[in-house]
Amino acid sequence: MQRQRVWDLPIRLFHWLLVASIVFAYVSGQLGGNLIDWHARAGFLILGLVVFRIVWGLVGTPTARFTTFVRGPAAIAAYLRGEWRGIGHNPLGALSVLGLLALVGAQAATGLFTNDDIAFQGPFADWIGKDLSDRFHSWHAWLQNGLLALVAVHVAAIVFYARVKKENLVKPMITGWTEATPSSPAASGQRRGGGLVAFIVSVLIAGAATWAAAGGLLPPPPPAAAQPAAASPGW
Repeated sequence: MQRQRVWDLPIRLFHWLLVASIVFAYVSGQLGGNLIDWHARAGFLILGLVVFRIVWGLVGTPTARFTTFVRGPAAIAAYLRGEWRGIGHNPLGALSVLGLLALVGAQAATGLFTNDDIAFQGPFADWIGKDLSDRFHSWHAWLQNGLLALVAVHVAAIVFYARVKKENLVKPMITGWTEATPSSPAASGQRRGGGLVAFIVSVLIAGAATWAAAGGLLPPPPPAAAQPAAASPGW
């Protein structure tokens, strides 16, 4: 076995920030009340994180790129036969990554158009009208159940790898390093790609998406009409 670099720092930060944001968004959404505004802020952050991961999946380090780990049915079949050799996401785990990104992104996006008739209205709810906004509210709730199910599958897979295959998937996502056979991609190969410029570009695009999702492109609300001064008593 050979110690190799598998996850870069941006990927690890993205992963744990997304975990914390999803947990906070779920808890604050369930509690409601004054936390609903923070629930919305967590949704904006989640949407920005998803955008960052998509961009980093195009310009980041090799193990982070979609072209590295997203493969077709033949690669999945080879993995199931035990013929896959590599580090990072395996061909079957790639489906989980894509599913989580799609579901989390859709969950955050529907929240931009929803309202709860009580204390919250998404920044774009007025664009689509009350009836369609109510539908988005229902879709937002349905997607939450789907997301919880996929997260449960994700955690079950981590436990399966730890108990059955004796492979710790959590530790590399903390340290960035893993133990792999020499036939796996060399550690030096994992340093190609990414870099400071790619990271800055990814952060800027994600920040712009977060700002726009929070209503940054919307026109400012009209000023409140001035109330007429109360008439002075005649005495």
